[in-house]
Amino acid sequence: MNPIFAPAPVHLAAPAAAVHLAARIVRPRDHARDLPTDPMFRLLSQHFVDVDRATFDRDLAEKNIVILLEDSDGILRGFSTMLIYRSTAPGREVAIVYSGDTIVERAWWGSPVLARAWIDTVRRVTRDDTPREVYWLLLTSGFRTYRFLPTFFCTFHPRFDEATPALARDLLNAIARERFGESFDEQRGIVRFDRPYALAPDLRDVPAGRTEDPHVQFFLDRNPGFVVGDELVSLTPIDDGNLTAAGRRMAGLRRRE
Repeated sequence: MNPIFAPAPVHLAAPAAAVHLAARIVRPRDHARDLPTDPMFRLLSQHFVDVDRATFDRDLAEKNIVILLEDSDGILRGFSTMLIYRSTAPGREVAIVYSGDTIVERAWWGSPVLARAWIDTVRRVTRDDTPREVYWLLLTSGFRTYRFLPTFFCTFHPRFDEATPALARDLLNAIARERFGESFDEQRGIVRFDRPYALAPDLRDVPAGRTEDPHVQFFLDRNPGFVVGDELVSLTPIDDGNLTAAGRRMAGLRRRE
């Protein structure tokens, strides 16, 4: 399902009683009991409508990494799931990081903890014993999540300022067809699941002035059906050389000379 993430600072203050947020990494297949599944589902339900527990459980069981965001009292404030797998759909072996549900409680949207943990985790788990090419497969039904791409990555597709090159388009289509089957509309670059999750009404609204951001306007133009749960498919090379200055800071890397 589509993640919710707000990488840019927002005017929401963290609760004064629990100002510290920390990330904890869990591998579900080895430590399933460490997953707070009920709080995770409640958090998901606060951000989407018509959320189905069976679908949530089935999706979670498929993932091999979960990032939990907990405050200093151990209360869950957010989480991100991912499936890392190999694919030969493009005609060669590549590694795919497929994002599942990613939710951050509204009061913590300005925290960099998730971005830092996500980038660090992906860099570590794909560093060894993986194909040379690693890609992030991302579905977005909200502009806030799509905005993650230009904030932390230099190259990603689709984007407002260039047509997707043929090689990148063919790669994206091959991976999306393999992953989503008939749910993937290749012409539109959109996935619609049989039981789509639509954003909660207050999250569908686009605040005044945000459409002045060309990335936000592009997302809205390409995916007008986001209000009913349509998800835009994006593909991003995961490589230190593809990180923006903000991405490199999150990864703890030096600036490029």
